[in-house]
Order: sequence, then structure tokens, then C-alpha cells
Amino acid sequence: MADTTAPALIPAARSNENRSTTPGSTGFKAFIASGWAERTDVLPPAREQAPFAAARRARLSAQYPGQRLIIPAGRLKQRSNDTDYAFRAHSAFAHLTGWGSDSEPGAVLVLEPAAAVGHDATLYFRERAGRDSDEFYANPDIGEFWIGPRPSVAQVASDLAVEVRGIADLAAVLKAVDSETLVLREADPTFTEQVDEARLRFAAERVLSSNATDSPFSIEINAEHEPDAGLARDLSELRLVKDAWEIAQMRLAVAATARGFDDVIADLPRSSQHARGERLVEGVFNTRARSDGNTVGYDTIVASGPHACILHWTRNDGVVAAGDLILIDAGVELDSYYTADITRTLPVNGVYSDVQRQVYETVREAADAALAVVRPGAIFRDVHAAAMQVIARRTAEWGMLPVTAEEALLPDNGQHRRYMVHGTSHHLGIDVHDCAQARRDMYMDGVLEPGMVFTIEPGLYFQPDDLTVPAEFRGIGVRIEDDILVTATGAENLSAAIPRTANEVEAWIAAKQS
Repeated sequence: MADTTAPALIPAARSNENRSTTPGSTGFKAFIASGWAERTDVLPPAREQAPFAAARRARLSAQYPGQRLIIPAGRLKQRSNDTDYAFRAHSAFAHLTGWGSDSEPGAVLVLEPAAAVGHDATLYFRERAGRDSDEFYANPDIGEFWIGPRPSVAQVASDLAVEVRGIADLAAVLKAVDSETLVLREADPTFTEQVDEARLRFAAERVLSSNATDSPFSIEINAEHEPDAGLARDLSELRLVKDAWEIAQMRLAVAATARGFDDVIADLPRSSQHARGERLVEGVFNTRARSDGNTVGYDTIVASGPHACILHWTRNDGVVAAGDLILIDAGVELDSYYTADITRTLPVNGVYSDVQRQVYETVREAADAALAVVRPGAIFRDVHAAAMQVIARRTAEWGMLPVTAEEALLPDNGQHRRYMVHGTSHHLGIDVHDCAQARRDMYMDGVLEPGMVFTIEPGLYFQPDDLTVPAEFRGIGVRIEDDILVTATGAENLSAAIPRTANEVEAWIAAKQS
């Protein structure tokens, strides 16, 4: 039986004496450990992503010659009492290993400097418990009676095409930690504390061995430890340009999301009859996300009527009333964690009013202007600037601004942003807001390259109590969001097949509800 005990690395299951799950009788323990069919492990072929993950690790390795890099997956997070949120591995861990929705809590990827050049990658995880162990039947965190079959070390090694060891072997890594070792701090705070302690011990030992009171080997570790922050930044920037496998995943995520929008439209007549129709819409989309992927990539926004003016409306407890617009911001996350992020604003009764159409088509005009800027060599922030020129011009034409459009666009003004306070674009991929820790000169001021994927999502939001806009505009919120791939010659709208123009949307609703 494999040794699964590593109390210093993985905490025991939470105890609840009033809800004991461990029968104490020796008779039970003897009986449950016997009479099982022999396990026959089938080793899976390496998954398609394995060579791409290896290439990502190699790129990271080249940035940190001679340094040990530790990237944890993270652990289960408590929701309440003895229940946890569904586990999701840290995106950097998933990106470097290829392990997605089937990854194991507490796993850790270590890139150990190789003897010659580069790094040797080893994945450590808590291997499954033997059927003669208490954990097998009594541990609700990892016991297979509670959570189902778990993989063996050999199965994970074959699946990911990387060296894999049991979690107990991770103790040797901690003993070898030095002041140059880096850890992705945010992924697993508990394990990060252990790495910090090991680095401080190493520094203290160097101080003692040097017999000097002002030894250069002393180090300061804190939550903003600069070398660790540099690793987090580089892991984020590693995802700015997607490889071929990632782009294929993005296409699949967008296609699944498109099916989810079809489902929502077909069900709108039912949703509009319920007191909390927004929740029905959310449930319909989430059903598609769970059937065609892992889950939703983020909390689905279903904002009907004036709720559409609330940018991150996720309460989703309002009515879906005829005559209103309903803004749906949703994305399916695949088992690989790659997610789409798409918004459409639909007329609940199938037809835009004149004012709704006017606002909707202005937002589409802004989106099209932003898309026209996208090409290799362009600057990321110029995408936003192109959209805002349209927003400023139209709101000025409608008499909403106290200045001209040209004046509003000056750096010290920006009055038009009252009606669109968010940015137009963000990178997208294994995170819905991907690459968020990248440096500004790589992100907002970055140069667009083929393989980058990001959103274009302008909007107009006229609050129901905003006296700067005519009464007929108040309470209208519109956003159109598409997922864009930078190509060698320009840009591809990955979500272009989802109807975008007002006429297309009306025809779409009519077709799905006929």
C-alpha cells in the first residue's frame, strides 16, 4: 500500500465529533478492508495538451535558470462548516501541467534546476488511499467512498506525460528550499507559509555558518515578496499569446456558449412568466455549461430591465418583462478551464423599440470601430479608444454631454464615460480576466501579436434615475461582447456566428421561438 500520510503537508479532514464518519469497531475495520476485487490500473495515453504544457514549462524555465520554482494547485476552500466549494486548480498550475477539472487538491508542480541546463518538472499529489486504510472509507476529503475513484501516481504520470510522485515526497523539496526558491504565493497560502519558513531557516543557517552579524544571506519574506511577485507576473505574461491548442479550446468554448444562448432564447417565454425569471435564464444557461463543459466560467449575469445598468448584476432575482431588454453576460468553461465570455442584449418580446434599437446599434457601432483597430502591431489600449470615440460622439449628439465630443475625449475630461465606466477589452483564456498580473507595458500598453485572445465589449448604461439623459433613455442598459483572436493579418471574431445586429437578433429570437 502506498504511504499517504503527510501531516506536515496536507491537513487532516475537518473533524466534527457530532457527525462521526469513522466506525470504531475492529470488526468493521477488518471487514471493510477485505473482499475487494483487485484493482487493474489502465494507463491512459498522454492527453493532447501534454506537449503544449511541456513547451510552456520550457519557456518558463528559460526565464529562471538555476532557480527552483514551485507552483501549487491550491486546496479546497470551505463554504460553510464541513462543506467546500467545488475545487478549481490555480490557472498557472493548470496551464503548466495540462491538468484541468480533474486535477487533485493539494497538488504541487516543482521545476527543479537540472544538472546541465533547464529544469526537471515533477508533479506531487496525494495519491489514492489503499482499501486497507481508514482514509479509504472515512476521509470525506479524499476517501473514495465519499468522492469516488481517484487516480494512481502511474495514471497521472501517463496522462500528463510528466514525472509524478506521491505527496509525502514533497517533504524532501521543502528541505532543499533555499533563498533562491520561488513560489506562486496566492495559489496555496498554507503551503506558501511552509516554503517561507524553509527559506528563513536556510538564511539563518547561512548566517550562522558565516559567523558574521551582517551576513548578506539574510532575507525578508512577506506577502509582497518581490521575487515571488515576479514569478506570478511572468506566469501571467506567459499566457498573453495562446498556442494552437489553446486557440482550439477557445473555439470550442465559444461554440458551447452559443448553444447556451440558443437555449436561453428558446426558453424566454417560460422565463418571462416567472417572478424571478432572471434565475430561470441563469439556470438554463448553466445547464448547457454543465452538459457541454465543466461549469460556467464566471457568475452568469442576467440583467433584465434597469438591472442591465448594473455592470456586475449577479443576484439574478428580477422579472423578465415584455418590453424590456435583457442583458446576458455568460460563458461556458470547458474541462480544460478555458472559457468564453460573451454578452448579448435581447428584447424580451422579440422586437426592439425605437429607442432601444438606437442605443443597441450605437453600441454595435462602437464594437465594430474597436474591432477595426485590431491587427498585429496595434496597441491594446487603442481598441478601447476607438470604441470610446463612438460613445462620446453619439452621447454628445443626443444632448447628454455638457461639452462637445472632442472636448469630452480630452485626457482631463471624459464626461462620456459616465455612461460607460468600464474598459472595452480584457485578455481571455484559462481565466475570464486572463493575464491580469502582467505588466502594464505588456498588457494595456502592449503590442498586439497573433495568438492573443481578448474581448471587445462596449456598452451604454443609462441609470433609471439619471437626469442627464432624456426620460426615454433611462433604465436602458446595453452591452455587446465578442471574443476576438488576433491573426497574422488582422483579427477574427470567434463569436461572430452569434447574431449581433438588431435585425439579426430579432430574426434569431423569432426562429428559436417558432
